[in-house]
Amino acid sequence: MRWWHRLPVVRQLRQSVGLQRGMLVAGLVITGMFVVTALLAPLLAPYGHAQLRDADGIFGAQLPPGPKHLLGTTVGGYDVLSRVIWGTRTALMVIVVAVILSIFVGIVLGLVSGYLGGWVDRTLVVIADAVYAFPSLLLAIVAAIVISGGRSSFWGGILAASISITVVFIPQYFRVTRAETVRIKAEAFVESAKVIGTSTPRIMFRHVFRNATRTLPLIFTLNSSEALLTLAGLGFLGFGIDPTAAAEWGYDLNKAISDVTSGIWWTALFPGLAIVLVVLGITLIGESLNDLADPRLRTRRRAGAVAEGVPAVDRGLEGLA
Repeated sequence: MRWWHRLPVVRQLRQSVGLQRGMLVAGLVITGMFVVTALLAPLLAPYGHAQLRDADGIFGAQLPPGPKHLLGTTVGGYDVLSRVIWGTRTALMVIVVAVILSIFVGIVLGLVSGYLGGWVDRTLVVIADAVYAFPSLLLAIVAAIVISGGRSSFWGGILAASISITVVFIPQYFRVTRAETVRIKAEAFVESAKVIGTSTPRIMFRHVFRNATRTLPLIFTLNSSEALLTLAGLGFLGFGIDPTAAAEWGYDLNKAISDVTSGIWWTALFPGLAIVLVVLGITLIGESLNDLADPRLRTRRRAGAVAEGVPAVDRGLEGLA
């Protein structure tokens, strides 16, 4: 087996069959297009995210799609296509920063809580449950207001939105990691490490960590789509990044509400379609990886694929008879 066959997504792709493979491939293609667009936004976007004029003059507000503006312009006079393309960069940055921060903090707290136990475990569990009990969007709004006053510059807004989403996601990673740590610390190899005098930090972060975080890639993909929806919700409600600092799909949708009732459909359609497609692509990957991680579902799908070839063989044997 070649080395690249053992890569996480490649290994799951080789294991998948039939509809499962189709879902995974479709999700990878959509998500790959999203990432490529975000990385190449300065080259793909015809105008800047806050550009209102060019050499020919001011763009004009609510212009329909045409040769100069392929997807039209917004009520503020921004080019819709440019805003959609630049919005991919904002979304990708927030997703990456938010999920990485959530994973780092959640895993560390989960390992410490599950392995040490006692009053540390009880305190962290109570705090995590209290945070998890709040509605996620409401908690993100409160965090955004506390961090940046609800609106900020580009990097300040990216960090504020990311931290707001991080607060929502930390309890999820904490609970999963803690549950696995509690189970794994009773295994024989952990007891053996204690007997030979291995230090507690080494046991936690070298031995327990590897076995307690195997399911996190699945949560990562599912939380990425939720992070995008939370970011869009913050922007839609007016607690996102300043529109002159960065393009944000939720903010554009908010400004397009009045346009829809007037028959101006292009200002809301394309930002909304971008959100739907990206969430769909990430969700397809997450659901496919979740099914492939379940041995029962994977075995059932392989058995079904094998069973599909049985009638053809039977028919061939009947012809020979």
